[in-house]
Order: sequence, then structure tokens, then C-alpha cells
Amino acid sequence: MFAGCGKKEEAAAPAPPPVTVAQPTKRTVTDWDEFTGRFDAIEQVQIRARVTGFVKSVDFKDGAIVKTGDLLYTIDPRQYEAAAEQAQGQLDDAKAKVVLAQRELERATTLIKTQAISENIVDQRSQALAAAEAATLQAEGALKQAQLNVEYTKVVAPIDGRASRHLVTVGNLVQGSESGATLLTSIVSLNPIYVYFDMDESIYLRNNRLWFEGRRPSSRDTPNPVQITLTGETKPSHDGNVDFLDNRLDVSTGTLRGRALVDNHDLSILPGQFARVRVIGSAPYEGLLLPDTAIATDQSRKIVFVVKDDNTVEARPVVLGPLDDGLRVIREGLKSEDKVIVEGLQRARIGAKVTPKAPAAATGAKP
Repeated sequence: MFAGCGKKEEAAAPAPPPVTVAQPTKRTVTDWDEFTGRFDAIEQVQIRARVTGFVKSVDFKDGAIVKTGDLLYTIDPRQYEAAAEQAQGQLDDAKAKVVLAQRELERATTLIKTQAISENIVDQRSQALAAAEAATLQAEGALKQAQLNVEYTKVVAPIDGRASRHLVTVGNLVQGSESGATLLTSIVSLNPIYVYFDMDESIYLRNNRLWFEGRRPSSRDTPNPVQITLTGETKPSHDGNVDFLDNRLDVSTGTLRGRALVDNHDLSILPGQFARVRVIGSAPYEGLLLPDTAIATDQSRKIVFVVKDDNTVEARPVVLGPLDDGLRVIREGLKSEDKVIVEGLQRARIGAKVTPKAPAAATGAKP
């Protein structure tokens, strides 16, 4: 009976749920705009025959790196060497006629003083000298053309780059430039290399506004930096600079074509490849950053859970920026001294108390 009259002990209230909190990381960040780009060679040349003849030899390896002046093809030069010798003989003959005409004119000039000959003869010999000199000029031009044809039988690389495959084999007849030049191969330069990308009108207008406000240099007069991420890569592997913006937007797509010059010293990039192109979108500024796991969605807005001084939870709407080295930039809604829940969001309730704790330091991490 005495036991039945005793008071029942009240159940202990549960402790507030534990959560991990941390203050936003504060550091200097830069916004980047990201586009899809395609690489293209700065220089690309189609190698065509400049004289007609039979291919005597192919002097390069398919797909090889060639230098300016390297021999690619040899066309049978014998007919052009013979033409050059003939032109040389015609030039020598023309020069001999000039010497003869000069002597005859000198004699006539001497005889006219004693009136041994008429002035008409002097005029005729002057005209003969002028004609001989003109014939000499014609012969010199014909010789230069013949020598050029001999030179054109050696097809050499006009630029540094990588050659394609040979399209004509030994023994085939190729046509020169006067009768539809035969395509022999092609060469593209590799280092440096262009990457082209298209930005939409809204990004162009935003960057233009930042330029007017003095918060971002214009890519038209400043080589703004770009970062290149190739297919299959998770972070940028090549750097470059913007060197061209088109003078009008494409009316069919509403985009503006841009171009960057990219270093390709290791020759790992080929013309035609796709890449992700990051272009600087702002001047450096002090920003607050959080991991994406600390950000929740409340209907159409983004929120973070902040622990107040009395350990109660408050929902704080935020405006997000881009990712920077794995962390999300918070543009508005946070202060550097706020304590944000970064782990245990599912245990937090708005207005309820929690037990905040600092994140565990990774093994071997620097303080």
C-alpha cells in the first residue's frame, strides 16, 4: 500500500540533436563564365602542285610534324630545267644584241658630227638599242619564270605543323596551278591553337555593364584569361587568353562568337576537339563560401540553417554564386561570423534547439 502511494518519476527530456556547424570560408574569389568551345588551327594550308608533271617521290611521313621548308614532294624537273636553259640562252642572245646596238649607235653618233651619215640613221640605231634592251628585259623575265618552275618541282612545307596523309603516290601526273592544281596534302599548325566559343546575349550585356562600371576589363582590348578543360578531365589543364570578339551577334542564334589563344606546347590538342572554356566573369572580390551540402531548397529559394547564440535554428535565405574550388559562393544572406549547419541538416528544425559541434579535422590536414 505504501509503495502504491509513491510519486512516479518524470521521464527526462531528450537532449537537443547534435549538428556540425562552421563559419563560412572567406577568401578572394573570381567569377567565371563557362562555355562549350571547339579548337581550330591558327594556320592551315592545302598543299597543291604549282607545276604540271609526274610525281617523282613523296618525301614525308603521313601525319608527321614538319617544319617550314621541309621537302614534301618532288615532281620530275627535267622539262623545266631544259626550259630554264633555253631561257638562259635567249637572255645571253638578247644581251649580245644590246652590246652590238650600243656600238653601232656610238659609231653613228661620231659620224653625225662630220655629217657622214644622216640623222635618220642615228634615230634608227637608237631605236634598235631600245628594242634590244626591251628584249633583254623580256628574256630576264622568261628566265625567272623558268627558274621558278624548276623551284616549284620541289614542294616544300610553307608553315610549321602536322601534315596529313599523302593524297598522290609516285608516278601519278599532277596538274599545276594554271589548269586546276592537284591537292597533294594539308598542314595545320598546332602551337599555339585557337578555341572558339559562343556566349549568349545576356552574358554579353552583363559583361558590358561590368565594364562600364569598371568591375571587369573588356575582352576587346584586354587579353582576359581563360581556362580549358578537355573532355574527360575534371579540372582545367590548359590556360589561354581571349584575343578576339566578333563585331556582331549571330541573328539566328543570338550569340556572340569569341576566340581565345591557348598554349599547346605538348601538342595534346588537335583542331576540331571540343572543350569546356571558362572565361573570367568579374574582378577578384572577397567572398563567403560554403559546401553545397549545407544549402537546402525551400520551394523556389535557397536557404541555409544558422545556429543563433541561444542554439536555436534559423532559416536564412541566400543568393548563390558559382562554384569555386569545390565550394559555393554565397552572394547575399550570410555574414562571416554566422554559424552554419554543414552536417545534420535532417535533424535541425526551425526554432528548435540543437547541440552545435565543430567539424572534425581530417587526418593530416593543415590547421
